[in-house]
Amino acid sequence: MTRAPVILSEYDVAWPLRFAEEKKFLSGVIGDYLCGTIEHVGSTAVPGLTAKPVIDIMFGVKSLKASKPAIAALESAGYEYSPYKTDVMHWFCKPSDAHRTHHLHLIPFESALWHERIKFRDRLRADEVIANEYAALKRDLAIRHVGDREAYTQEKWPFIRQVLAGC
Repeated sequence: MTRAPVILSEYDVAWPLRFAEEKKFLSGVIGDYLCGTIEHVGSTAVPGLTAKPVIDIMFGVKSLKASKPAIAALESAGYEYSPYKTDVMHWFCKPSDAHRTHHLHLIPFESALWHERIKFRDRLRADEVIANEYAALKRDLAIRHVGDREAYTQEKWPFIRQVLAGC
């Protein structure tokens, strides 16, 4: 399977619009499974932040079990399901693993993971120094792990944990 490399882009003012368009699309496709809100998370949700140009969307669901039928609906609508961290989310990419424009995370609303992602996003939005430190880390990791998205993601965790511990 061909996997997308880690390539970062400077902030694009179109990212919030792309999120809004996809939020509307998802509401039509799987709106019946929504519990809570649909959130723009990840680095594309932080104005000015360097990011992989992939819109990360967190979609609140009642439970993973109750939202399992949404997997087939999303696959029919152009998302590719991947059994990643199945104990805490249903994870998808669009249009494929090789070329990603969107990541979708169906996560139980108000779960620990839900709160963690919101808290980290909001901290980056509120603190330019932390956001700049995170961007520098991401640039370094993208160079070292251009062909290994998993290593790139895993090596961000110590920084993320440190930021969350300070909240």
